[in-house]
Amino acid sequence: MKLGTRLRRAAALALLPLLALTACGSGDTDGTAPAGAQAAPKDDPVADVRKVDAVAALLPADVRKAGTLRVGSSVGFPPGAYYPNGTDKDPEGQDIDIADAVAKVLGVELERQDASFETILPALGSGKYDVGTGNFGVTAERLRTIDFVTYINDGQGFAVRKGDTELGKKKITDLVQLCGLTIGTGAGTTFEATLTAEKGVCAKAGRKPYDVKVYAENAATLTALQQGRIDVIMSTINGLRHQASQPASQTEFLGEFHRLDVGFAFTKGSPLTKAFQAAVNELIKDGTYTRILQKWGTTASAIDASEINPREHL
Repeated sequence: MKLGTRLRRAAALALLPLLALTACGSGDTDGTAPAGAQAAPKDDPVADVRKVDAVAALLPADVRKAGTLRVGSSVGFPPGAYYPNGTDKDPEGQDIDIADAVAKVLGVELERQDASFETILPALGSGKYDVGTGNFGVTAERLRTIDFVTYINDGQGFAVRKGDTELGKKKITDLVQLCGLTIGTGAGTTFEATLTAEKGVCAKAGRKPYDVKVYAENAATLTALQQGRIDVIMSTINGLRHQASQPASQTEFLGEFHRLDVGFAFTKGSPLTKAFQAAVNELIKDGTYTRILQKWGTTASAIDASEINPREHL
């Protein structure tokens, strides 16, 4: 490796802890933005949202009386949900704005509790949370035990180190392209499930199998990529596209692999789903939804109408 290349790589690695502050939601404790963390956009499309009585009436009477809902929230990385100003400040992001706007339409307050991604869906069944958020993709497997109200269409994609010579800028359309490589992804995600379920594709193709490394935090996955411990990341389309737009990440987005509807998650049979669906559709109708997606650069993931438990995209 040439000296100039080594120096550029060293500079990128030096920035990783700063980028990781944004990616994993850790920050300083005095409330100021961590050095290197991405500031949130200033537009506030949620500010003008008001309660819609006809929609709020769809909530169960006990919820209307209590006026609060407990939300298990996975705060990870932009544009979905992250801490631009430290964990002693409120999280921001597309998912945060949509959830807050829905709550205002319904006339309730959200009691947001941070939780790791893989713990939220099981906790819905125990009654710990009323609703879960965290870019949860709608899959046939999850629909067996979880009800979903959709609010965006995101999905699965891949990213590599900038300048990677193994995969180059090729779009990943078949997992056989990853045979012999090490893939990093998040614990309890659709990405981990897909990679595990399809691991036999390499043997069928007569090639060396790919290896999967699972990480609890996005920042750890990114660090592993930059340090060469993994060859490729599999994560959300919007998250990887956003990450690649940040120079410090030194990553390249390899395109969409599989689209998935994303939704608010509820325990099976929850009486909250119709109210949440109506609230999302109200935001779509009045233009707030479009403004939120414009704010976070995710308009390519817009939906025309919210659905309850749609079939997984094949």
